[in-house]
Amino acid sequence: MNLSRRKFLKANGAMLALPFLHSLAVGEDKATIAAKPSKKLVIMYIPNGIVRRGFFPGEENAELPGFIGGFDADKTKEQRRIANLPGIVPLELTSTMQPLAEHTNDVTLITGLERTYKNGQDVHAQGASCYLTSLSPEQATAKGVRHPNGRTLDQVIGDAVGHATIFNSLEISCNGFTAGKEPIEFDNISWYGPDKIAPSIRDPQKLYDRLFLRDSYRNHVADVTDLVLADAKTLTKKLARDDRETMGRFMEMIRDIEVRIEKMSKLLAGVDVKIPKNEVLPRGDYIRLQTDLMLLAFQMGITNVSTFMIGPERWDATLMYEGVFDKPVQHHNMTHNQKGDGYKDVQKIDLFHMQQYAYLLRRMKELKESDGSTMLDNSLITYGAGLGDGATHQFYDLPMIVAGKAQGRIKQGRHIKMKSGTLNSNLWLTVAQLMGLEIDSYADSTGVVSDLWT
Repeated sequence: MNLSRRKFLKANGAMLALPFLHSLAVGEDKATIAAKPSKKLVIMYIPNGIVRRGFFPGEENAELPGFIGGFDADKTKEQRRIANLPGIVPLELTSTMQPLAEHTNDVTLITGLERTYKNGQDVHAQGASCYLTSLSPEQATAKGVRHPNGRTLDQVIGDAVGHATIFNSLEISCNGFTAGKEPIEFDNISWYGPDKIAPSIRDPQKLYDRLFLRDSYRNHVADVTDLVLADAKTLTKKLARDDRETMGRFMEMIRDIEVRIEKMSKLLAGVDVKIPKNEVLPRGDYIRLQTDLMLLAFQMGITNVSTFMIGPERWDATLMYEGVFDKPVQHHNMTHNQKGDGYKDVQKIDLFHMQQYAYLLRRMKELKESDGSTMLDNSLITYGAGLGDGATHQFYDLPMIVAGKAQGRIKQGRHIKMKSGTLNSNLWLTVAQLMGLEIDSYADSTGVVSDLWT
């Protein structure tokens, strides 16, 4: 692996990769220095679908739909797809999308998508585990696989673009529960293949250890930044002014994450492990900490591909959404009680999730790359769910937002209306090609979302 552009701070076996610093590029090949930063891919997943009237343009003030409701919603034969007339219209920020107001030129809404579905597997489990699948029901049958749980898009892309990074891909979950509530299919969207999970990391401490330290090293060293700060101060004296500022922000970010992990470790230490609590971490702080750890991995060249589950599917246990509700609530249960004004409380969770997506985009705008562009300029960030309306368990009319410029290859600030029933594998094929893969099909795709290109 050629790491000539990547500089490190080392101390007693710990290694901390640095962001690109022009002051350290003396003597390096000019073409290498001028090369574009690597493209980054984030696939963010939200659980239990969405309140469709708050998300899809045109439904906000329409008559309330007659919810099928109940917990057997997926057994109904009724399907109520949005009758999309294909085309491109200006982006309209619905009430659920309001947190993206500062990012209107950075995002595109795509409607009309649906995912592969096959009866027989729990709809939530299939929603998560088949979200990025590589098998259609027919392909699954031909291969002797019960359900379309195949090798996922992130793994396929990671295989192709991960040769220059430490990890081909990174799998992150924001499931803060202390005990398992559901089978593993509900808490993962990344798979090496049928029944071969690419396990997501949900403990910030374990994620930090995996990214920056040897597996057992944390048992001997309390704080890696204490070991490298002295070296960093020495290095800083050799840097130009702009690089000193970059280095300062970088080390401040490392230190901030250390402090936040320590704070959460104290919270965990106070939990009575004999009587496991449903969730012990403040939800928003937890999600944003996992987000910042992922961004550090990008900034330091550890990986360029990451999946990010903002929460687990179904998981019938209470969650505390600080600043949203005064007491813990059950998201999944609420999605099946949307009659009357019931949908309004569920939409508050949709808004909470959208705020976390907006935080990710804001942070990526702030991070500068080697050529002066932002990380968002060089990235592709999708936001969506494996279910449309969570009340009816629909696998069609999936919510989907795509952000980032992918190095100028995407025109943003629009609403792309696909023909109703367009498979989301078409979007995944488009994402793969935007990430540099030379493939003509993915899973059961029938083409690409050509309107997404500039």
